[in-house]
Formats: sequence, structure tokens, C-alpha cells
Amino acid sequence: MKLFFWSVRTVPLPKKIFYFALFLTVSIFIPSLPFLLPANPSLPSFNELGKNYKPSEAVLLDRNGAVIHEMRVDFTRRRLRWTRLKDISPAFLKFVLQLEDKRFYEHGGVDYRAMASALYEHLIHGKKRGASTITMQLVSLLDPNLKAKGLRRTIGQKILQLKAAIEIEQSWSKEEILEAYLNLISYRGELEGIGSASQGLFKKTPNGLNDKESLILASLIPAPNASVETVGARACQASVTLGMNDVISQKVEGDSYLKKPPLYPLLRKEGESGGLPQPYEKSLNSHCEAIMATVRNHLGNAYSIRLPRNLAPHVAGKLLSNGKLEVRSTIDEELQRVVMENLRQVLHALKRKNVTDGAVLAVDNETCEVLAYVANSGKTSPARYVDGIMAKRQAGSTLKPFLYGLAMDERILTPASLLKDVPLNFPTPMGIYRPKNYDNHFKGLVTLRPALASSFNIPAVRVASLMSPERFVSKLRELGFQNLRDGGYYGVSIALGTADVSLWELVNAYRVLANHGDWTPLRLTFSKENHAPKKIFSEGAAFLVSHILSDKGARSATFSLNNPLSTKFWSAVKTGTSKNMRDNWCVGFSEKYTLGVWVGNFSGEPMRNVSGITGAAPLWYEIMNTLHKVTPSRPPSPPESVIKKKVNFMNTGSGREEYFLRGTESEKVLPITVSPNPKITYPSQGAVIALDPDIPLHKQKILFEAQGWVSDLKWTLDGEEIGSSALLAWEPRAGTQRLAIRSGGKMVDQITFFVRD
Repeated sequence: MKLFFWSVRTVPLPKKIFYFALFLTVSIFIPSLPFLLPANPSLPSFNELGKNYKPSEAVLLDRNGAVIHEMRVDFTRRRLRWTRLKDISPAFLKFVLQLEDKRFYEHGGVDYRAMASALYEHLIHGKKRGASTITMQLVSLLDPNLKAKGLRRTIGQKILQLKAAIEIEQSWSKEEILEAYLNLISYRGELEGIGSASQGLFKKTPNGLNDKESLILASLIPAPNASVETVGARACQASVTLGMNDVISQKVEGDSYLKKPPLYPLLRKEGESGGLPQPYEKSLNSHCEAIMATVRNHLGNAYSIRLPRNLAPHVAGKLLSNGKLEVRSTIDEELQRVVMENLRQVLHALKRKNVTDGAVLAVDNETCEVLAYVANSGKTSPARYVDGIMAKRQAGSTLKPFLYGLAMDERILTPASLLKDVPLNFPTPMGIYRPKNYDNHFKGLVTLRPALASSFNIPAVRVASLMSPERFVSKLRELGFQNLRDGGYYGVSIALGTADVSLWELVNAYRVLANHGDWTPLRLTFSKENHAPKKIFSEGAAFLVSHILSDKGARSATFSLNNPLSTKFWSAVKTGTSKNMRDNWCVGFSEKYTLGVWVGNFSGEPMRNVSGITGAAPLWYEIMNTLHKVTPSRPPSPPESVIKKKVNFMNTGSGREEYFLRGTESEKVLPITVSPNPKITYPSQGAVIALDPDIPLHKQKILFEAQGWVSDLKWTLDGEEIGSSALLAWEPRAGTQRLAIRSGGKMVDQITFFVRD
């Protein structure tokens, strides 16, 4: 009290009495006032705060609970996951307590000494200084009603703040209060919480902050958006106050210059001295300039947070929606990393062949769970936002197993059926379609087994004509392929994969073969919803196709015996390459897994001399070996609907054992004759064709076209035979014309059209 009156000795007596009364009010009445107010029901417990805390980043977990991807979902602020006190740099904790609340561990939420001192400074010296404790600042963050509505809080808000701080101290530990405070306060711009501040400004986790970085972050707390120069000056002043510079902290001539911290040069007026001897002034300048350089480097540029976990961006985009902040996926972190690295290595090796993109999907056959979902090569991809697993691309030869499976299921073909691999012309509305084999050679008569395993094109086109494209497209829809056009749009070329499909659809379709003909949807989460399997192929047909795709000998006609499709364990696999080498596929399965690989260019640009066996297959081989590093893969046993029987071919007496669906077996096999139901495709029924008067009549031609042409067909016009080829040029004449194709004297198809002169 004596000190008080000594300090105001020059103040008139009336004001002395007023100051004294105000001092007593603060010292006696204010500390007791909070206890007279009711409790604040809006204050959460520490556990409730943790449960309700929402970071701006949602996290995707792998099947074992490890974080594999972080994705920002809140763009109003930047919060990372809650940071525990033990994971924060001790230097930062020390500086925060020294600068914000020196007696944090001594007071019960309110530092009355600091309040009295602040009031004293204001009344006597006219200096305004805050006296809020860390606890008082925290309750203002927890209760919106305690936030200042203008520049300052009202007296009522201040009293409620004191009350809330005392309550928090009674139910929370000091460590919980400090931890919550550091996770909730703003540091700069949108950065909220020590985690985002440390990552955003210094590109490191909070436990890695050094002394200088810790001091700068602590200096941001009073005014997060202050200018770079102001923050630097504040950090320098704090460093001197806290004795960070050993030279400045030394006692000179029995006195400590820390008793009156010298001003940082940037805060002085021009010509003003800090009052230090020259060596110490020089040391101060050097010390503060080093701090300022760090401040400018980290605060003077745009800040960003590079999320450390970025393994499955496309899966995260699918699952982390509708406010979900954490989702456990079926992805296996270790496998995802291996697949990503292998994909990058393969694409790097294929770069000289103009291959820039790829995608890989691995699933568990039994559970339908996706184990690896790598939609592109990530940071090395020129189009890393494109999802190569969901993108639609031409399927190439990868659809052939389903065509042959359909033909066997409908008991039209068997693995021993003989098919012609000879040149074939199919008339289409766009002209003559002439399919070729991969190696541009023809094998003559071949059985279905090598035709499928070695991916011969001509037999597949003949089978598509036999089955009808519409019937095949219908089966593809059952397998889960979506947005397909009708069969007439594709024609027989559907056998060679002219339809656009996704890797997601293709892998699950092959999984049907691995799962004995049953289809269920793939899943990325551990959903409790169980889907009843749909029977797409019979168990017998699925076995036959799988057995053919695993037959290394049957595959050797095109791919040789030593190739990337030949694993040391049982597996069934098929490659595919689309027109002009734009897409390259390899899809197959083992006893436990189905794996699909696509390589190409998202831009649609063709690759150079890349086939399924040289592009996607080596990657498929490496990943499949990884999947079966310790897990065996055994061949499936034939179901009861399948029998093995020796078969002879074309009455030659030579033959071999082959599997058949029970009831389709035969001791002798003859070539399959494909009758594709010939039909006139141009002109159309009722067409009106006008002659051009400016062109001589003998130079005008109408092209008659038909599909499904066979050798004994003849064109007739008004009953007169005019030719016997699938495409026929005719010199027009005016009038109504009746055009037909006939076989053995019987009419196969007929139209009427009119030529106008």
C-alpha cells in the first residue's frame, strides 16, 4: 500500500482516493465476484472437445487402421489433426508460457497479480497491457458468447470469462488446458492450431521446431496477422528478454542490460541509440537480423501445407464425402505402395515408346474387397487427377473370354471345337471389315482352346457372328459393363473389344470367372451390407474358360512358352491391345486375387510398338508375384458338370484329352460352320437415289453391300443375276428396283429402292 501512495505522490488527493478505491475493487471484489455467478453450462469437458474437434483434413485409413491419405474438406480454416502436448517442441512450450502466461502453473485460471499490475500500469503510467491467462483465452475460444463483439470485451463478458476460467481449472488438468489452447488458437491467416502452423510455415511437424522457429510462432500469438516487420521485431525483443543471445545476456560493469532490454533497431527512430556498448550493439543487430531473415523467409511468402500421406487420392475422393472425417478402407497400405512404385518403374522404362500413364486394380476374389487402387502414377503423371481405373477405354482382346464362355454355356461350342483361322471379309455400313491376327499370320483350322489362349482374332469374329453381337452385349451388361450401345452399333467387331470399358468393370468381370461364375459388386469399405451373388456363367463354363486362360501350351502359339504371363503358381490371364496401340491391358486371376493393369496415354495418343505382352504384362507379373510371395495358388478342381474325354479331330484318329461340359462331349470333332444370316445393308428398304445430271451416266455407280456374306450367295436385280461378291458396283437406271440375294435358288434377303433421274 505504501508503494501505491509513493507511486501516485504527484497526483492530487481526490484522484488518489479514486485510484485507491479502484485498486481495492480489483484486489478484493473482482476475485470474489466469479464465485457469485452461476456455472457456465456451455463449457465442454476435455474429452468432449476432442470428440467434437474437426480438422480441415479428412483421413483415409487402410484396412489395418494406418492413415494412407489426407484430403482437405473444410476451406474456411486450416486445421490438421489434434496434436498431443508430448508431440510439441519443448522450446515452443517454454516460449509460449514465458510470453503469454508466466505463472500458468501457479494460478487457478486467473492471474490476479497480473491483473493488478496491468491496472497499476494503466492508472499510473497510462500503459495498456493485457492480463488474460492462457485459461482465460481458452474459454473465449470455447464459448462464442465470451468473444469480444467489438475491439474489447464488455465488463460483463470479462467477469464471465473469469468465472469460466476458474471452472475450467477445476475440471481440466493444466496439461489439457495448454494442449487445447495450442490446438485451437489462430497463428496466421487460415492456419489454426500448432499442427497447421508448423506444417504451413516451417514444413515440419511441431516436435521438430527449433528455438528460432518456436520463438517466431510464439510471437505470432498476440497478433497473428501482423506485418512481417512487426513479427520480427516482437520475436527479437522476446529473444532478448528471454536471454536467447548469450552476448547480450552477459553482465557489463556489474549491471545486466536485460533489466532494460534495448530496442531492436527497426523499432527505433532514426539516430536513436540502444544504449549498449558497441560490441554488444553489434551482437544485438546480428542476432536480430538472423531472426528477421527467418521471419521473412517463412512468413514473407505464401504458405502451403503438403500433406505427408498421399497414397490413395482417388479412393479418398470417393469415400471422404458428406462430412466424413475418417473412413477405414479395404486398401492395403503396403501393397498400395508396392504397386505405385512398380507402376512408376514400368512407365519410366516405357517412356521412350510414348507411354506416360497407367493404372492398377487388385481385389480379393472371395471378399470382393479392393486391396490396391492406383489410378495413375501420382506425382510423375502428366494428368494425376484422371482416374485411370474408372476411365473408359477400348477393351481390345480382353472381352474374348466372355464371348467364348457364352458360346460354351449355350452349348454351341466346346474347348475342342474347330474354328477357321483364315482371311475373312465382313461388309459393314462403313465398308468391308477385315480382321487380322496379332502376328498377321493365319493358322487354318484351330480348336477353341488355342484360339482363346493365343488370342486369334478371326475365330473370335466368327464366333461373334455365330452368337450375334446383341446377345454378346447383353451378356457383357450382366457382367457389370455399363453404358454399352446395342449390338448393331458394334457389329462383329465387338469380339475384338471395340466397346469402351473401365478397368474397374473389367477386373470384376474376370473375378466372375475366378468365383465360379458368380458376380458381386466390388467394395472399398468394410460394409455390413451383403449382396447375394448373381449367376452369370455356369460353374462349368467358368472353369473351362479359366483352364484355357491358364494353359501355357495353348498360349505359346502367339506368346511362346517363356513370357510375363507364365507365373510359377497357378494363374489365368489375358492381354489386350486396342486399335492403333492406344490401350494396353493385362487382366488375370489366381486362386485368391484378381489383378488388372492398363497402360497407355490418357490423352489417347498411340503408343509405339507396345503390346499387352510388352506393356501391361510385365507389371501384372511383378504385382501378382508380390501378392503370392507367401500365399500359394492352386488350380481349381473341375466341377461335377465338367468331364474329361479323349477326342479325335476330323476322323484322323489323332487326338487328345479335353474338358467338356457334361453332355457336349464328342469323340469326333468337325469344323464349325458359321452362318452369319446374310443381309443387304445398302441400299436400305425404300431408299430414293437421285442421279446427278452433271455427271455422265456411265460414270455414276451405286454400291450394293451385304453383311454375313458366304461363297454361294448371288445378287439378283429384278430377277436377273448380276454378281456374287459382298460389295458390288452397279450402273444405275431410273425406276423402281427390286434387289435380292439368293442361295441355292432360295431368296435370303430382298429390298426395293427407287432411282430418280
